Amino acid sequence: MALLVGHSQPGKVTHRFRNLQLISASGMALSHGLNDAQKTMGIITLALFAGHAIPTADVPAWVKLTCAIVMGLGTFAGGKRIISTLGTKIYHLTAVDGFTSQTAGAAVLQLAAYLGLPVSTTHVVTASIMGVGAAHKVKAVRWGVSWSPGC
Repeated sequence: MALLVGHSQPGKVTHRFRNLQLISASGMALSHGLNDAQKTMGIITLALFAGHAIPTADVPAWVKLTCAIVMGLGTFAGGKRIISTLGTKIYHLTAVDGFTSQTAGAAVLQLAAYLGLPVSTTHVVTASIMGVGAAHKVKAVRWGVSWSPGC
């Protein structure tokens, strides 16, 4: 990070990273869709194919569109609570921390999607946030929050 910020004033650094977070959040959203939507589309397509509703096991365009819309609505409806828990209760993220954890999480999810590995987006994001917090100070991370069922 020192290469990106150098000897800049803290306010300017925060402003830069808030803008960069738009890019990292977009990468995270894409990665989330690549990872989680594949699993959902696969199950729906398999059910359609097994029920002879489609002739081949190719994912129909309407299944892709429906999954994208439903995932977007689900994230919109429940995302605020999850973001609040992850961004403040496990470790209080700054703009730099948010950018770093989102970028790391997106990279892991992209790689998993590329390799065809089913991973939990929530676990990857949580681990990224805990990693950023632990890099600052291990005791600053509220480790118990990440293990609770309400997380």
